Amino acid sequence: MNHAHVYSAHPTRSQILLEQARCVLPGGVSGAIRSVEPELVFTRAQGAYLFDAEGKRYIDYLGGFGPVLLGHCHPEVNQRVMEVLSRIDLIGLGAHELEVQLAEKICQHVPSAEKVVFCNSGSEATYLALRLARAVTGRQKIIKFQGCYHGWHDAVLMNVISAAANVGRTDPLSAGMVPQAIEHTLVLPFNDLAAVANTLQQQGDEVAAVILEPLPHNMGCIFPTDEFLQGLRELTRRYGIVLIFDEVISGFRHGLGGYQKVAGVTPDLTAMSKAIANGYPLAVVAGRADILDHCQPGSDVFFAGTFNAHPACVAAALATIEILERPESYPRLFRLGERMRQGLSEIVQQHGIQATVMGFGSVFVLYFLQPPLISYSDLLRNDADKFLTYRRQLIARGIYELPVNLKRSYISLAHTENDIDQTLSIAHDVLLSIADEFALQQ
Repeated sequence: MNHAHVYSAHPTRSQILLEQARCVLPGGVSGAIRSVEPELVFTRAQGAYLFDAEGKRYIDYLGGFGPVLLGHCHPEVNQRVMEVLSRIDLIGLGAHELEVQLAEKICQHVPSAEKVVFCNSGSEATYLALRLARAVTGRQKIIKFQGCYHGWHDAVLMNVISAAANVGRTDPLSAGMVPQAIEHTLVLPFNDLAAVANTLQQQGDEVAAVILEPLPHNMGCIFPTDEFLQGLRELTRRYGIVLIFDEVISGFRHGLGGYQKVAGVTPDLTAMSKAIANGYPLAVVAGRADILDHCQPGSDVFFAGTFNAHPACVAAALATIEILERPESYPRLFRLGERMRQGLSEIVQQHGIQATVMGFGSVFVLYFLQPPLISYSDLLRNDADKFLTYRRQLIARGIYELPVNLKRSYISLAHTENDIDQTLSIAHDVLLSIADEFALQQ
């Protein structure tokens, strides 16, 4: 992203830090979409709030891109981590007691989990899931869906937020990807079961895996039809294909059983990360024991990682689960999410604003378009200029929603009803302001 950097004679602390970062980090950041306008430097996070280098407070709906489910710097989670680190850190051999406890908890809660293995990021988890699928089937091709993101490795880094001209064709996101990996990935429209059936009729004996976000939050929130998820389950069984649910976002956020439990459809493998440890780096591949046993030592699938199941991260996950097991946790999250979505819906309906509110549980997104919303192609109607203008004006007024087109927003257990109501009041003013602004431009 190309930003102009014009500073006054007396630069702010944020401007100084940004310039320092650009000297030692490519683009001043350590990730592809960490540099957005407005450029802010956050120096503290607590509960539901972020604080920038100048001390301004923001109600945070980014949540670290989703991991912060309980709230920033949660005292119970951090206390558990400190207690564990006072007696054990990285060993690198065998399995430690906490790792076993966490694996048992995941197997208890997640329908697909007969066994689990731990790694450190969602990209690692989907990478391993696909390797396992190819190993057990002896096939090479995979199917993914337009708009779903499964990490930055070659097999899946394509056809996420594609321009209209690239929908329906291969749309890799990066230079340096291996052409053979790209060629073995088939991209289909989400919610189009007929397209999957037709593809499998022609190439089913070559397909190792079907991978998808069962609730695709990487394009905001598009709901799967009941027929689509159940149909994928039936088709993959018929053709001997491994069905992989990427619940890196939805796992734990929408329930300890993931969205698969909500939908009543059980995949063969599940990848989870983000919210499972409230911001500590941890990921898991859970699923059928006969598949996961292929990556045990001495078997045919090699899997390793120095930092896998780091005791600090495992402790964070155990503490997170214990909090989420409390009977009031998920009802409260869902109430806050519904309060936000209902409030936004009332605003746009009251003022005749061409917008649609979507979301599930603690996730919400306001699109500047009208229904239907069934697949990624429908999202091409979203008014990206309005979307970005709306979010940047929210940020200027102390409400942080990521200013990137189609991205979802997250509520945590640390948010209060007052936070939601304050956000809705500001959103009301901003929506009226941009409606007038865009009307004048026409």
